[in-house]
Amino acid sequence: MKPTAETPAADGIDEGKRLVRAGGDKGLSLAERLTDRFHRLTWRTPIHSIRLKGRYPLKLIAVPDDPLFGDVERGQALLAGKLSFRGESHVIEGLDLRSFAPRPAMADYVHSFAWLRDLSSVATRAQAAPVAEGLMERWLAAHGEKITAQAWRPDLWGRRILFWTAHAPLILSSTDLIYRSKVLNALARGARHIDGSADKAPAGNARVAAWCGVIAAGLLIPGGDPRRAFGESGLSRALGSALFEDGGVVSRSPEALLDIVMLLAMLRETYAARRLLLPEVMEEALARMVPALLGVCHADRGLSSWQGGGPVPAEQVAQVITASGVRTRPLRQACDWGYQRLTAGTTVLIMDAAPPPVARVVEGGCASTLAFEFSDGAARIIVNCGGARAADARLPTPLIEGLRTTAAHSTLTLADSNSTAIHSDGTLGRGVAELELSRQESENASRIEASHDGYVRRFGFVHRRQLILTAEGRELRGDDVLLPQGRRRRTGTTPFTIRFHLGPGVEASPTADSLGAVLRVPGGAIWQFRSRGESLAIEESLWIDSDGRPVATQQLVIAGAAEAGGATVSWSLKRAR
Repeated sequence: MKPTAETPAADGIDEGKRLVRAGGDKGLSLAERLTDRFHRLTWRTPIHSIRLKGRYPLKLIAVPDDPLFGDVERGQALLAGKLSFRGESHVIEGLDLRSFAPRPAMADYVHSFAWLRDLSSVATRAQAAPVAEGLMERWLAAHGEKITAQAWRPDLWGRRILFWTAHAPLILSSTDLIYRSKVLNALARGARHIDGSADKAPAGNARVAAWCGVIAAGLLIPGGDPRRAFGESGLSRALGSALFEDGGVVSRSPEALLDIVMLLAMLRETYAARRLLLPEVMEEALARMVPALLGVCHADRGLSSWQGGGPVPAEQVAQVITASGVRTRPLRQACDWGYQRLTAGTTVLIMDAAPPPVARVVEGGCASTLAFEFSDGAARIIVNCGGARAADARLPTPLIEGLRTTAAHSTLTLADSNSTAIHSDGTLGRGVAELELSRQESENASRIEASHDGYVRRFGFVHRRQLILTAEGRELRGDDVLLPQGRRRRTGTTPFTIRFHLGPGVEASPTADSLGAVLRVPGGAIWQFRSRGESLAIEESLWIDSDGRPVATQQLVIAGAAEAGGATVSWSLKRAR
């Protein structure tokens, strides 16, 4: 996405902007896919095996700290003999990682060794080391010598090096010298592997993770100064392609941005273990990322749900931000990153005001343009269903894919279709290409007005949404307008639906005239929703929580039909108590 005007200063408000989805619906070309496949095939050649040979370290130069706390439930499961992640569980006893074929999320969890953080968070070294060493032996037997496409992905090797070195006491406590030499030899081989493969990882989080691993190996394996310098140069390039100028990540996923901040926070500890400072280019990236991340957090500092991510709890976000070392305010307007933030009193509104991410930088993206989330203190009142890429493994695939649709977000859906096409391969296709944005601030209220062209080609309408939040935060007013545009002339009417998915615990009761609803919010507040001119229905919905599990909720639904000349629906949400 490229704004046609100069990008404003970090926390400035720009009154007018047109955002364009550059490269939009084109994923990786056939040539790029073939090149990637050929590169992976070279991993199995004798030449690549020769590249991986060499001396292995007898010990690490230093052991960095892991700045983050793990998941207690998953850690306890490990102590009980089970690998557990997002609803999928496997008994460790008898587990053969040669034939292990879990879902992708579980596979990444196992092969990245992120489970070491969970294990170390619930057990002493004496309790955790046997579990960690047992799983390490299984992994080495299956993947230590044999290079496989999954386990030897550059991004997983990058994360693996970070976790192996940060939790070295758990995997290198054994007095078995043969076992220790196997671990250290695998570490050295993995470092040599990503020396030549890090830049081949997909742009974004994967490439950043791979280069972080290169640098960590350079810092902690003896004789690694050349590798460290090489890795710093590579990471600088990777961050340049992964981040917008305003600090957001190109996939437009808050969870992905949180992940990159976490990776750099771990890397900071690796430098600290050598009594070195994080290089300036990485400090500068963190200084841009943290405000952007805070900008998509609600008042409780938990993440809002966008682009397939879930509502990461405030405690987890706070840990990562503390580890980043950056103290700053939330970014209110992020045009490239694409999220607008309004705050007043105890309320926070976050709006998706940019085209969706381009197909080549994300899989599993969502058609969420002009949707918003709204919270009052700790209570989330209006939300998106969220969680398409963070959902529990036990959920049906059609349901998970449905979480990516426009209808799963709090915005207008025209003719029961997505504002941007969702392809079966996980990429986003044609739809929203341009978005007009205007924002104004005054003493009495803050206003955002935005429109997108996602329905012009098919239905001949632009969707324009205006949101006004009063200065005290007690009233939110909205207008959803369909404006005729384009060459396509329609006869008859086109049905539309405006959905407002309610947060967990919010109870809706209809008013007698069927034009409104009373919303009872956890904590005791009461909000009144009113629709002007169109009837309002209360229907079932769901919300994916921070553990990826579906929570039964409700949604407010305004249904209508647009004539050839368009349609306008006005609505308001006002705090009554």
